[in-house]
Amino acid sequence: MATWGLIVEMTVGTGERKHMEASVLAHVEGSREEALAELGEWIGRYTPEHPRSAKRSRIFRTADGFLLVVDGAWQTFSSRFTVAELVKDSAAPQPQPSPVPSPVPPPEEAAPPPAAPPEDAAPAPSGPTVDRYADGVPVKPAWLGRTDLR
Repeated sequence: MATWGLIVEMTVGTGERKHMEASVLAHVEGSREEALAELGEWIGRYTPEHPRSAKRSRIFRTADGFLLVVDGAWQTFSSRFTVAELVKDSAAPQPQPSPVPSPVPPPEEAAPPPAAPPEDAAPAPSGPTVDRYADGVPVKPAWLGRTDLR
C-alpha cells in the first residue's frame, strides 16, 4: 500500500520578499483517490495567512490536486495543494523487529518470593502529612515560611 503526502505550496511574504514555501499537511495510507479525497477535505478547512483581507477566493482542480487563488486588496496570493507518493523518507521510523518470546522457566527454577521484613525492624519513617488538592499539588508550597530563602 502506498503512502501519499498531502503537500501545500503557499505564497509567503510581500513585495520583493514574496516567495513560495512548501510543507507537508499529512500522510495518507491507501490509494491515490483516497489521498485526493482527504486533500479535498483539507482545502475546505484551509485559511491562508495572506492576504489578510481577501476580496475574492477561487479553488481550481488540477491533475494532482487543487490550486487556491486569493485576490487581496493589493496583491494576489496562491496556494497549490498536491498529492505526491512518498518514495523515500530519511527520518522515517525504523521498523521494529518482532519480539522473540523468552522461554518461561519451570516453577522450580523461578525466583523465590522476597523475604518478609523482620518483626523487630523499625517502621518506615513517616513525615507530616501534607494537604493536597485532587491533582496531587500541595495546598501550601514547601518553600513558604522558610527563613533561609530571602
